Amino acid sequence: MVGLIWFVQIVHYPMMGVVTADACPAFEKAHQRRTTLIVGPVMLLEAGSALLLVLTPHAQFVGMPMGWIGLALLALIWVSTCAVQVPLHARLALGFDRAVWHRLVASNWLRTIAWSVRGIIALVLLR
Repeated sequence: MVGLIWFVQIVHYPMMGVVTADACPAFEKAHQRRTTLIVGPVMLLEAGSALLLVLTPHAQFVGMPMGWIGLALLALIWVSTCAVQVPLHARLALGFDRAVWHRLVASNWLRTIAWSVRGIIALVLLR
């Protein structure tokens, strides 16, 4: 998810600003449908593995806060996705609004940073 979120933040979301106003609703609906097909299952798998990491006793992870920090970051990502990004995408599906688009790009930095920190945690746990 780290690579995907950086692609979305640096390439995909900024490019949404060049979609014409007439094409925006169709573009946005296609974006939502196609992105959900890829990201949805991966986010569910990530959530399941994060829960397993903290709920299943592993000798090497006992007392290790990294799993809990990662889970908290994942909760933050899910809240941001459901409470901020999804509603903004829904508004853009009704028609392009430059202020909404700017808010989408700016607010997505929270998820970008949280997923990046989760990636660092995963590397630390793999050592």
